[in-house]
Amino acid sequence: MAYSIEIKPTKPWWQIDLREIWRYRDLYRMYVRRDIVVVYKQTILGPLWYLIQPLLTTVIFMFVFGGLAGISTDGVPQPLFYLSGLLVWNYFSTVFTAISDVFVQNAGIFGKVYFPRLVVPLAVATSNLLKVGIQALMFVAIYIYICVAMPGQAVHPTWWVVISPFLILLAGLIALSWGMIFSSMTTKYRDLSQLIGFGVQLFMYATPIIYPLSTAPAAYRSVLSLNPLAPVVEGFRYATLGCGSLTIAGIGYALLFAIVSFAFALVVFSKVERTFMDTV
Repeated sequence: MAYSIEIKPTKPWWQIDLREIWRYRDLYRMYVRRDIVVVYKQTILGPLWYLIQPLLTTVIFMFVFGGLAGISTDGVPQPLFYLSGLLVWNYFSTVFTAISDVFVQNAGIFGKVYFPRLVVPLAVATSNLLKVGIQALMFVAIYIYICVAMPGQAVHPTWWVVISPFLILLAGLIALSWGMIFSSMTTKYRDLSQLIGFGVQLFMYATPIIYPLSTAPAAYRSVLSLNPLAPVVEGFRYATLGCGSLTIAGIGYALLFAIVSFAFALVVFSKVERTFMDTV
């Protein structure tokens, strides 16, 4: 006899049922669609904001850091240099910021209906891949234009370009992990949400977005290299533009960091989701 409701004994918080997420895959797809449609549903420009935001940011970077500050871009045209970094950074920062407040923002539905809470952060990370895809097309279009209009520019993609999607996903996995950890903490400590917004801005300057890592003083370069996003951004630039650096050790470090962070985040998230309604 098939039962529509199955009551199970309470599981320990460290036991994570990933098969349950697969059973709720329809809900996962619904959340992905919601995140894509709702954000720009009542806006004038709609998905064009996916392009406007990085373009305006690039122009500001070119004026402030490339013009006034005179920071080197390793001979690469400034639009491509800044866009390549922003392509990775925007995905990381958007996913991390959105997931870091997932318990508080969804407390209403979490308190009424049961489903695996992990569905929501996974949907956020997935839906933002559309934004990355649109920005990647813009990056390729500007890339082709510069290569055709200014053939003397120092742009030399490498065969490592085939792993550029993997580097984007690696940045997303780090963002997903950190977001889940901070979302678990903000259920009890609400003021952390203020720290996250400020901290993300500061963290960008510790990531080689507006400068190549090679221009950092040697004393600071080793410290900046501890940032797991540093080899990801540098590797993406090396793969697509031929500047920066890409090493197996650096990518291996970022991958190991992401895996360990995600495993820790799963445990923390699973523990908090059992009792968060008592503190939210």
